[in-house]
Amino acid sequence: MASELERVGTAERESVAALLSDALAAGYLETEEFGERSTAAYSARTRGELEALVADLPATWVRGRARDRRRERHAAGARLGMRAHVAAYVAGSLLMLGIWAVVGMSSGSWYFWPVWPILGWGVGLLGHVIPVRAVLEAQSRRPIRR
Repeated sequence: MASELERVGTAERESVAALLSDALAAGYLETEEFGERSTAAYSARTRGELEALVADLPATWVRGRARDRRRERHAAGARLGMRAHVAAYVAGSLLMLGIWAVVGMSSGSWYFWPVWPILGWGVGLLGHVIPVRAVLEAQSRRPIRR
């Protein structure tokens, strides 16, 4: 009972509105009913009000949609992590190449030492990117339930 009286924020309201939009697309709601429920979702103040808006939708479908949205959020986080790792690798490699060039010009010693940290870090980068991309590709081939 206490959870039904909890106040909700914009994120919860938007989540329910997205679920209602999916229900409209899946044929569980008519256009008029979707409009009424969406308006009610954005004006809801408590969790109980939001739960009442989706109570008559099939529970297995609602759980499946929540699982799909969670999977999409995790995939977005994995892509962001890969991009950050690649950006750090490129920035670090460029920094090492710059240091190598400055030392080479100032001392005349042109031993190409950056190859070792660049290769080592590159192996670690590949160890991150290859498995994450494989999982993301496998998930993209998996059908999304409606």
